[in-house]
Amino acid sequence: MADLDLSDLRILIVDDYPPMRAILKVMLKALGVRDIGEANDGLAAIDEMNGFHADIVIADYRMVPMDGVELTLRIRDGAAGIDPFTPVIMVSGHSEKSRIYQARDAGVTEFLVKPISATFLYYRLRAVIENPRPFIRSPDFFGPDRRRRAMAFEGPDRRKVPYEYTVSERQSERPG
Repeated sequence: MADLDLSDLRILIVDDYPPMRAILKVMLKALGVRDIGEANDGLAAIDEMNGFHADIVIADYRMVPMDGVELTLRIRDGAAGIDPFTPVIMVSGHSEKSRIYQARDAGVTEFLVKPISATFLYYRLRAVIENPRPFIRSPDFFGPDRRRRAMAFEGPDRRKVPYEYTVSERQSERPG
């Protein structure tokens, strides 16, 4: 299954349920990831990320005192010097559209519904690595482009001034 070399990735698992952290850790190790950090909630993750510079964060949706949505917002704000472009994969047993939209609107990169499998975890990791979406900055959002596919626009262009779409400077500096 894993034809992508994940051995150099640094992944931070953020979940308040120790058995879930253990399951994710076993899956990541089976996929070849060697450097795995852990935190039991969003606040602990912020502290952990000061010393552990994660390439990817895998965070649970529901945690106390800081949940995965708030953690994502703090990452996107660059809290405590954290790279705001760090991909976040949200893991949740709640698959209602409203929760997925809330996570997406906070800037989550990918969403994975429990129960999870190593196969689907691998697919999300692969999507983050091989198909990174450009980041969008607007007055009320910063995060990966929420559009999953290019869609043709039909109709008149009603903008007064044409808009030039560009990839943010930090995103264009990233390799690959």
